[in-house]
Amino acid sequence: MSKRKLVIFPFNGNGVEALDCISPELYDVIGFIDDDPEKRSSKFEIFQRTVIEEYEELLVLAVPGSPSSFHERAKNIHSLNLNANRFITAIHPRASIGKNVTIGYNCLIMAGVVITSNAIIQNHVCILPNSVIHHDVKVKDYTLIGSNVVIAGGTSIGQNCYIGSGTNIINGIHIGDKSLVGLGSNVIKDVADNTTVAGNPAQLINSSTAINV
Repeated sequence: MSKRKLVIFPFNGNGVEALDCISPELYDVIGFIDDDPEKRSSKFEIFQRTVIEEYEELLVLAVPGSPSSFHERAKNIHSLNLNANRFITAIHPRASIGKNVTIGYNCLIMAGVVITSNAIIQNHVCILPNSVIHHDVKVKDYTLIGSNVVIAGGTSIGQNCYIGSGTNIINGIHIGDKSLVGLGSNVIKDVADNTTVAGNPAQLINSSTAINV
């Protein structure tokens, strides 16, 4: 089977780390797309968005977002104006995916991630290394989960959230849409939409405008 050509959007940390998760037997990564004309790389070609219009067969992995820009992920990904079948999902060979797990399109699952029985990972989700997603967890679209995060069974993570590295979330918790959980937090109660929490136990830092941090 011939390899499909692939480009990663944008040229950021998630994108560079994604290279380790992409099967070289299936995909030929030709470079990155980035909107910043000042970005340079000695190793990779950086294209303008027009490359995905010029080459309709070109596949895309879109992994924008950081703690300061995660709330823009949906808008940035939608701005590519691509059908679902143009996106891939990349799962590192050293990730462990359990039985009856559902993973959507344009997801990035890095090394050491464990996802157990019946978990649902929707579309456009990034999970960084060594995080554990337990049984019956649901992670909704556009959410970013940092490294070494543990999410206990039956928890629901809303759309377009950012879960900081080193966070622990107890079972049955609901994290509302567009919320941020700070680094190393222990979440023991529900988090409302558009909220920032942090600490041990996690406490409210700000609401409504929290997504702008």
